[in-house]
Amino acid sequence: MRDEEKPREDNLTELIEFVLLGFADMPHLQWFLFGLFLIIYIIILMSNGTIFLITKMDPALQSPMYFFLSNFSFLEICYVSATLPRMLMNLGTQRRRISLVACATQMCFALMFGGTECLLLAVMAYDRYVAICNPLHYPLVMNHRVCIQLVTGSWTIGIPVMIEHTYQIFSLPFCGSKQINHFFCDIFPILRLACGDTFVNEMVVSILVVLFVMVPFLLILGSYSKIIFLILKLPSATSRAKAFSTCSSHLMVVVLFFGSAIITYLRPYTRHSEGTDKVLSLFYTILIPTFNPMIYSLRNKDVIMALRKLLCK
Repeated sequence: MRDEEKPREDNLTELIEFVLLGFADMPHLQWFLFGLFLIIYIIILMSNGTIFLITKMDPALQSPMYFFLSNFSFLEICYVSATLPRMLMNLGTQRRRISLVACATQMCFALMFGGTECLLLAVMAYDRYVAICNPLHYPLVMNHRVCIQLVTGSWTIGIPVMIEHTYQIFSLPFCGSKQINHFFCDIFPILRLACGDTFVNEMVVSILVVLFVMVPFLLILGSYSKIIFLILKLPSATSRAKAFSTCSSHLMVVVLFFGSAIITYLRPYTRHSEGTDKVLSLFYTILIPTFNPMIYSLRNKDVIMALRKLLCK
């Protein structure tokens, strides 16, 4: 009896760990990639951290727009920190093993922060819609209480959903290969390792993508279509340029983030698409958070002025 139980325990122990392949197919570039991603991570921390600080400290940046921006910058730091430190550790040590619990935790936080980003971008689009299309009622509609409620809802609404979804995925039996062909524990690479039918899990993924990605994206498109329609009616070319400048930075972030995420999670997942998925994931988990502070600061005079004040102190 003991001899029968021992192999089962050994098999269970083996399945506790996965192997994150990451960029193992480029062995000669490991240290170059480590240095590159370390610099990118430092840039993300410093730039988003700076925006978060100046929006909290500068009296001129206390409007709802900058309240949402400060939350967005903090969220970007959290989102990138869910995946990038582990990738740096794997590149630096070449020890690519990750326990099932650590893998589930990473996926859960990545999903929660990703869902929060989708919702927060929709909130920011609504803020711009009210500010431009209904400026007289803006202080009343976007009062401090409403702003707090919108941000709290964006941060919390997806938590129970993502925890339950992660639990369902990691409750599946895993057999065969334990190699995850990705740089973090993403949904489809994990589902590929599961035994049995994963149709229900894949359907749940599609439903969550519709609720947390497509619906916010459509709301954002609706907001900006009304904004653009109103801007085109403005008689002055200067007024049109100023209005477009206010929203263009947000619109750039929306197109980059939602575009790469929708392509990743709504197209059919095949073994041949693994390389493409890694590139797309790099795009929306690392590259976009790197450029976001530049997009917001370089195209916003108030942020530039606040940054100059901070540097002159």
